[in-house]
Amino acid sequence: MRTREGGRIVDEAAVIARVRAGEPEAYAELVRAHTGIALRAAKALGAGADAEDVVQQAFVKAYCALGRFRDGSAFKPWLLSIVANEARNTVRTAARQRTLAGREAAYAEAEPLIPESADPAVATLETERRTALLSALEKLSEEHRLVVTYRYLLEMDEPETAQALGWPRGTVKSRLNRALRKLGRLLPDFMPGGQGTGGGGEEDE
Repeated sequence: MRTREGGRIVDEAAVIARVRAGEPEAYAELVRAHTGIALRAAKALGAGADAEDVVQQAFVKAYCALGRFRDGSAFKPWLLSIVANEARNTVRTAARQRTLAGREAAYAEAEPLIPESADPAVATLETERRTALLSALEKLSEEHRLVVTYRYLLEMDEPETAQALGWPRGTVKSRLNRALRKLGRLLPDFMPGGQGTGGGGEEDE
């Protein structure tokens, strides 16, 4: 698998092979390539001010587990599954809940900025829509928040989301559909990414 680091492409398989062959410094290429999305994930999953510590620990654990990494798999969703576990442990240990302000910051980092040339009315509408979405997300279950966060905040496709969350693809599809239906009831004028709310996937709840 290849990923883009800044302006160049990083061959993840080649980097991992170098690390396994005794070149640990090569791991820095993966760290640089994935730190941004790992931080967004940690913040979105409730790590808050501890996000950097969560990400650092996740990278350490991923490095130690590279021997078990399956060749041919994508590194990003595998890493984010570790980030998610670390974030949950941090939240649980600190007895904190995710806050709307923290999630809004994560979304702001993930979403493209509204161009200065945009119609002010359009820009205002987009800001209001985002705020409404964040408020609605707080009303979803943990599983539904997770699947929406991975698919729309972190812009991961269905297979990557399934790998990162450790769910079958059918479960991702069904939970996402349910989450979108609930968001649709909470926000009648909003539907992320133009997705429909049709059925599909396995029933898991």
